[in-house]
Amino acid sequence: MIKYWGAIIILLLVKNSLISQPSDTTNRTAEKIKSGWNFGILPAVSYDTDLGFQYGVLTNFYHYGDGSNYPQYEHSFYLEVSRYTKGSGIYRFAYDSEYLIPKIRLTADVSYIPNQVYNFYGFNGYEAVYHPAWIDDSESSDIYKTRVFYKYDNKMFRFKSDLSGPLAGKHIRWLAGIEWYDFKTGTVDIDKLNKGKSEDKKLPPIEEQPTLYNKYLEWGLIPTAGAGGGRFAQVKAGLVFDTRDNQPNPMKGIWIEAAVLVTPKFLSSLSEGFSQFSITHRQYFTLVPNDLSLAYRLAYQTLISGKIPFYAKPLMITSELRGATNEGLGGVRNLRGIPRNRVVGDGVVYANLELRWKFFRTQLFNQNFYFGLNAFFDAGRITRMVPVETLVNEIDDPDFVKADYFDFGAESFHMSFGTGLRIAMNQNFIIAVDWGKAADRRDGKSGLYVGLNYLF
Repeated sequence: MIKYWGAIIILLLVKNSLISQPSDTTNRTAEKIKSGWNFGILPAVSYDTDLGFQYGVLTNFYHYGDGSNYPQYEHSFYLEVSRYTKGSGIYRFAYDSEYLIPKIRLTADVSYIPNQVYNFYGFNGYEAVYHPAWIDDSESSDIYKTRVFYKYDNKMFRFKSDLSGPLAGKHIRWLAGIEWYDFKTGTVDIDKLNKGKSEDKKLPPIEEQPTLYNKYLEWGLIPTAGAGGGRFAQVKAGLVFDTRDNQPNPMKGIWIEAAVLVTPKFLSSLSEGFSQFSITHRQYFTLVPNDLSLAYRLAYQTLISGKIPFYAKPLMITSELRGATNEGLGGVRNLRGIPRNRVVGDGVVYANLELRWKFFRTQLFNQNFYFGLNAFFDAGRITRMVPVETLVNEIDDPDFVKADYFDFGAESFHMSFGTGLRIAMNQNFIIAVDWGKAADRRDGKSGLYVGLNYLF
């Protein structure tokens, strides 16, 4: 499934228009300095066999003030509203500014994301065996189980706000934040997904074919008390070192964040609280001035104390959301080409390497545009396992075949590679298309993603 068919159509139309313009690679003209308000907009149109038709729109408004700091904006307002005909969707508002509170950067996000077929592959990466044939309805009936075998129903409400300000010199900043999550989780609603389908496309009922989520509940790997979701607040504190020359797509500099995230029991519906630590290092190198750069990201995140509920384990700690979700490992935000949440544990490490080439610049409709191509390599693995092996060894079920679901000791690095296209308007509104391929069949085949922004 491709998320934004409408975006691809716009990409093709804009590309055709730009190709008719003379290239400025050898005779570059200065960018038009933007001031006041500017915005970009994309339709969200797609189709999914189980979710139905998607329709909606996303838009980003920027205010550049008098233009003296262009391409840095003074205020950014992002709005996304999209919905599938069977109920899933994204409803999101985000704000970013260093000018609302003088010398303090404020980022805020309010989102409601209902997902009727949210990915769940188990815990601990390769230790949880993934069978793509089980969800392929073109396979024979003795192999195929159900298209939603690796899915469950997940509705998430999120409020997130981060502040950062100067601490020492111009590059070291303090970081503080608060987040609130409300999850409602459960079994996939098969009856709802089957509405309007022909008999050969209908999903089998849960009673006939349970999903992996149902099996984990039955085996006690997901506690019954937390199977329906929960609510919790998180408090964040950390440090930032930032020497980037440009935030949307830096050509040089370093950006490091280290943070501790605490989830107190008294600010939650959980049976116990938990705390986590995260550190992310990003660095950017200019290879050809203005046009070619090399960027990499190294990140580590781990549980310090307590127990993370299963539905919160995929959440990745960051002060800056570059999309509606920041989950994984797997998917558009970290391991492209590997299914989202394929690699979930209590501690993870991951890396991304990108070669970024801005190969064409022009001005169109009184806006500054550039086209970019990326080549990338992604890798990551579990560093702290979810403790399930003892529970698995105690499963008392004559139909349970351990090797079908678990391969303890198998975890290693998950790797993917691929290429991407970027179209940037005024350096800030960046349409992103990435295609990634998994290096190991245990991680599936490949993925195509259409959205906004560079990965980091």
